[in-house]
Order: sequence, then C-alpha cells, then structure tokens
Amino acid sequence: MKAIVDPSNALARGLAAIREQFQVPASFPPEVLAAADRAAARPLDGHVDRTERAFVTLDPATSTDLDQAFAIERDGGDLLLHYAIADIAWFVADGDAIDREAWRRGATQYLPDGKAGLYPPVLSERVASLLPDGPRPAVIFTIRVDGDGTVRLDGAERAIVRSRAKLAYDSVRDTDLPDGFADLAMRIQAAEKRRGAARVDPPEQEVASLPGGGFQLVFRPRLDSEDRNAALSLAANLAIADALQAHHTGLFRVMAEPDEQAVARLRLTAAALGLDWPAAAPLAAFERTLDAGDARQAAFMLAVRRVGNGASYMPYCDGVVPWHAAMAATYAHATAPLRRLADRYVVLATLAIANGAAVPESVGRAFEALPEVMARADALGGRIGRAAIDLAEAVMLRDREGQVFAAVATDIQDKGARIQLCDLPVVARVNGADIVPGVALKVRLVTADPDRRNVVFERV
Repeated sequence: MKAIVDPSNALARGLAAIREQFQVPASFPPEVLAAADRAAARPLDGHVDRTERAFVTLDPATSTDLDQAFAIERDGGDLLLHYAIADIAWFVADGDAIDREAWRRGATQYLPDGKAGLYPPVLSERVASLLPDGPRPAVIFTIRVDGDGTVRLDGAERAIVRSRAKLAYDSVRDTDLPDGFADLAMRIQAAEKRRGAARVDPPEQEVASLPGGGFQLVFRPRLDSEDRNAALSLAANLAIADALQAHHTGLFRVMAEPDEQAVARLRLTAAALGLDWPAAAPLAAFERTLDAGDARQAAFMLAVRRVGNGASYMPYCDGVVPWHAAMAATYAHATAPLRRLADRYVVLATLAIANGAAVPESVGRAFEALPEVMARADALGGRIGRAAIDLAEAVMLRDREGQVFAAVATDIQDKGARIQLCDLPVVARVNGADIVPGVALKVRLVTADPDRRNVVFERV
C-alpha cells in the first residue's frame, strides 16, 4: 500500500482517520528525541576511511532516509559490488531510549501522505542517512558477482563514506551510474530466472483526477532504474544470507509457496482480467511473462501480492534450510536498517563473522525475539495498507453508484463471494447463495463511502 500516490490530496481526510484508528505515531516521545540529539553528536571512531571511493545513491527523488550507497568495480570477469549500508547501530545503544522505541515500532509505517519512522529524523534522515552532504558512517559489504550471477560475500567493514550524488529513479542517466551497474543487474536477474524465482514488483498505484470530476486508480509502471537498483539489494541480501547460514547464525526472511487454493483463485483473477495463463504453466513461469506497463497485468501482480501466504522471519535453526519461495533461495533482510529493526542486527552479525569475530550475545538474543516483533509490525503495515486501498477504491467509485460492472467470482465466502472487477483493479464481495468460483457476473455498485472505506456491490 505504501506505493499509492495521492498528489491531489483526495485521500486526506480518510488518511487522517486511518492514522487515528491504527494509532500511527505522529512523532517520538521527548526522551527519545533528546536521546537521538545526543546520539547524533557521537564522534566516529573505528571506521576505516573510504571517502575516496565514488559511492552514489539511487532512490525516489523525495527520499531522505537513504539506507544504501554503492560503488562497482571489475575484477577480471567478476564484478565487485561495494554496498554501503547506513550504520544506524553506531548511534543506538542496546536498551537506550531510541532502542526501546524502535523495538516498540519494529518498522517504518508508510501511508500515501507520509510515514511514521522507525528512528527519529535527526538520525534516519540526517546523520545516519547516506546523503551527499558530508561523510557518513556505514558498513560496507563487498559482494562478488561472477559471470552467471552467483554472489558471494567477500568482506565487510565499518567505514566512513561520502556519497558523490543523490540520484533519482525518474531522472537518472546511464552516465550518472558506475560502470558495471547495468551488467551487474542483468547478471542477478538472469540468475533469478535460472533459479525459477517469482519475485513480483507491482508498479505504483496513483490516485488521479478525472477531467470531468471524480478520481481513478492508475498505475505508474516501474522504471528500469528501479528494477536494476533492486537487483543490487537482492545480491547483497542473498550473499549475506548464505554467509550467515554457513556460520550457523542469523535471521532469515522465509516464505512458502502459494497453496493450491490461492493459485486457483489467481487463475480466476487472471481470467477476470482477460489474461491468457496457459493451463500447463506454473504461477512462477506466468509471473515472469507479466508486463507491469499493462494495467491489467499490473492489477494481476497486485493480486499475487494479496493472495500469497506472506513472508515471515525465522532465526537460524540447526538442520533447517530457511527458504524464500519467491526468491527461490535462502534470503535475509540487511539492506534497510533505517526502516526495519531486524536489519540492524543482521548487519552487525554479518560484520562480525566476516571479520572472524563472534556474533555479540545481544545480537543472538535479538534474533530469537525479532520474529514476533517484526510479525507485529508487518501485520500493522498490512492493515494500514488494506485500509488505504479500501479508501482509495471508495474515493474512485463514489460518483459511480448505480453503474453496472463486469466481474468474475474468484472464491466463495460466507453467504457470498469475493469478486474481481474486470475493468478496474478492485477486489470486493457480493452476496449470493448460488455463486461458484469462475462464474462471470454483472454487479451494480450500491454504495461507495470513503468515510467508512466501504464499497458495496449487488448482483444484477
């Protein structure tokens, strides 16, 4: 949901209600802000000077909490990705006021009109953020990427870095980026295809005004720069996960395959959207054919996100290979410590094992406690996201009450069915005792109430 963009501020009142309902914090307690101010002044010590290396960042133009900067060099046929990750752990002590508040929050929560950060802005958007206005502390992971996209962690160090440029997805030029950027991304993407990965990155949804009044949900296709940048993060997270698993420690992101019922529902959704999904093609193979620039295919990509079993976290366990089905690999989260609490500890553990040191006991204890904390944060984010989507759908449809829409039933619910509209990215429900999955329906919009975030259809 954090992808919904609302430039016309059509959702303002509804978003305020969502913030109140889910108790999204507007700021931080005074003692946390005071502790953050003190931490921001902490002098740097024990960091290697890497300011001569030409790091850059690549993010949305408005982002100020920059977790990652990168530099790339060639080593024979291999590429070395020097991935600098914001060293938020340098500013946060175990058990201090900042740490306690971060454990309460778990993650940054996003809404279309802003965010509730994991850490106070003086840290996450200033001294810890890898902005190009001065030296910053970071943990640099060096990832070796060979010709077929296989990745390996070559080293990690605490360092001082200086970003040369804050590049933006929508304006970056190839000449702005390090040599090897596109090559590295293509290697990682090719390796994904060979593994059979089914990673889905839907385009952003935007609330757009219609010329004659009213609103609609439209898709902003993902840019090549976004996909290539995501490949860099994926390379680092895969290499870090392998290193942690080999050293019998860590916290991993895991996800099961969608079950048969979910896949069956997705096949009906594809039919509703007019997509040709061959009967013999598994979901992962079909996903790889999707074009996010096509509105119907983009809507299906969102449906895949909604129908999945969901990812979770698990600590290292002897004899168990943690597996992320969408990545088709062992996978960890390490590259967004300003926004996810778990990443801070994964970074510290990887830094230790890469330098032959023992993983701190406090980090090991955190790995055991973090799955519950992160699950709570993920669940809250999901509820906020669903509420914002419901709001956006109600705003889009509020002037179309009485209109009839084509739909397909995707699964049966109590005294009715879940439906997918054929011409809009809207999932709703309709009452009816004789509806079976896959049946084509005509449904009339009875109510579209943004204040209640409620859309009601009846079968025609």
